[in-house]
Amino acid sequence: MRAPRFLYRLYARRLRRKLNGELLPRHVAVAMDGNRRWARQQGFDDPGIGHRYGAEHLEDLLDWCAGIGIDHVTVYVASVDNLQKRAGGEVAHLMSMIEEVIAERLMRPGNRWRLHLAGHLDALPDATAHALKTAREATADRAGGQLTIAIGYDGQAEIVDAVRDLLEAEAAQGTDIAELADRLSAADIGAHRYTPDLPEADLIIRTSGERRLPSFLLWQSARAELYFCDVYWPGFRHVDFLRALRDYSDRRRGR
Repeated sequence: MRAPRFLYRLYARRLRRKLNGELLPRHVAVAMDGNRRWARQQGFDDPGIGHRYGAEHLEDLLDWCAGIGIDHVTVYVASVDNLQKRAGGEVAHLMSMIEEVIAERLMRPGNRWRLHLAGHLDALPDATAHALKTAREATADRAGGQLTIAIGYDGQAEIVDAVRDLLEAEAAQGTDIAELADRLSAADIGAHRYTPDLPEADLIIRTSGERRLPSFLLWQSARAELYFCDVYWPGFRHVDFLRALRDYSDRRRGR
């Protein structure tokens, strides 16, 4: 077993050395897909166990990003559709993992990440929404990186909500609809996103082999590079992450 581990570390160091710091993404977003399929692949009778491994694996991703200087990370945890269509027991297990693993660990002393939330928290159980809001408040003053958790989230709904908020704000100021239509810009709509201060995504990674965006950051992905990885999220390794960064750098270098 020693030889494969040594070769793995050697390969990871080689990948890391080849990365150009000036061509690295500023904001990495990950659709963490494949938890249940990974659990089945590993032989677990309860595929929901994959949610625990997936939640714990977020900590690894944040360490990798911090180690290479990436300060903006967004992860897609669950859509409203996921919460409505999945079995009640599985959703309850996923919510408990968010409360006990993600929210709790983010609040630990020494954690550098401050938490932002994107999505409809009213679609979550009260305990889960409370745990995430508490973690957000507890980490608000940190000077480190920014982690955005997209939960109860849908990219199309975010755009609709942004337009609705914009119209309501302009109406409150007495703006004529024709005047607004004449001067409306992308920046106007972007300012009403769930996280308006977050830079647009540079690199979006989706695990599990799916070759599409699951309504994830549709507005913010307009100029993003997309990277699809065949491995399931709990099995996503450091070398897989480094390969995604290498692919991103190569594309940027070729422009």
